Amino acid sequence: MSIPLFKVFMSPDAAPAVSTILNSGFIGQGAKVQEFETNLSNQFKQTTSNVLTFNSATSAEHLAYHLLKTPGTFNIPYEYGSIPTQWPGIQQGDEVLTTALTCTATNWPILANGMKLRWVDIDPTTLNICLKDLESKLSENTKIVTVVHWGGYPVDLVELENIRIRFKQRYGFSFMILDDSAHAFGSKLDGKLIGTFDTITTFSLQAIKHVTSIDGGFWISPYKELNDRARLTRWYGIDREGPRADFRCESDIPEWGFKFHMNDVCATVGIENLKHADQIIGTHQSNAQYYNEQLKNVPGITLLENDPRKQSAYWLYTMRVENRDGFMQYMLDNGIVTSRVHERNDKHSCVAEFKTDLPNVDLVAKDMICIPVGWWVTNEDRQYIVDTIKKGW
Repeated sequence: MSIPLFKVFMSPDAAPAVSTILNSGFIGQGAKVQEFETNLSNQFKQTTSNVLTFNSATSAEHLAYHLLKTPGTFNIPYEYGSIPTQWPGIQQGDEVLTTALTCTATNWPILANGMKLRWVDIDPTTLNICLKDLESKLSENTKIVTVVHWGGYPVDLVELENIRIRFKQRYGFSFMILDDSAHAFGSKLDGKLIGTFDTITTFSLQAIKHVTSIDGGFWISPYKELNDRARLTRWYGIDREGPRADFRCESDIPEWGFKFHMNDVCATVGIENLKHADQIIGTHQSNAQYYNEQLKNVPGITLLENDPRKQSAYWLYTMRVENRDGFMQYMLDNGIVTSRVHERNDKHSCVAEFKTDLPNVDLVAKDMICIPVGWWVTNEDRQYIVDTIKKGW
């Protein structure tokens, strides 16, 4: 038996749909990208103006930090109007509070935009950023807080909003929240989908995520002004819908941008795979709940928090184990692939200047491990995984 930790899901309808696009004569950003954005908007019950696709979630985050350098007024829409938010922009020495326990794709865009990292410790029961430690590290230099929903388990964004309110009362402005939801497609907090809070939320559509577009990402943001700028700057700043005398030559570009857009080939794959999203996520969740029940009293295993307020999409199933190296080898010998998945970012020499004590990251880095939980794990597979663990290592 061989049970992988990750496996690419591909709809059987993706290949013929892509073949049609490849032979259409147009494969850039076009009608299929627009269709995919509409479908994503429907999936999250958002307006199409709030959803933008990119060639990766990393590009989406890079662009968000870049655009937030500029001060301005952002209007957050709500049922009866909008709430204006004054944004001071980014100055030299401003900080982003973030977690070290994540993919480097979360934090390298911060460095690429010339901002300083300030590491926040984690909650060892969730592996998410510790909100108490975060609040203790806030200062007048804090402009952005970046959160990651480890494995899909939601950070308490309600409490984070309360922290933001207290911060504004103290410093006179609100920090922005960059919500890295690469693991959290389909996760919910208090019954509300991650991606529908007052945050700039980025999702990954990379190969092994719940939904893949081969590679790609998207953001959901309530800030119309930011979305309007991003729609242009994701492709050099060119207004692709405006009039022009020569169809190959753009009109004036008021704000330069990047080549971060999605193309119709990737969008077509995304369209077909999105149709299976609920089934994929449901299987991840079913397998995870089986583990929660079957492994809760196994010696040497510590399960993570399972708060009924927080419904994880379980891109990962992470637990803490004694003798992790022995566990990994034992599982591999029995045909089950395991991994920590991400290395702690603060260990890398390129961020040595931001080093700080993170005792809970130190603790968890020694014993965390992920076991297969995805859509490819059958009922027989998950029983075999549980039985293998229960035999001891």
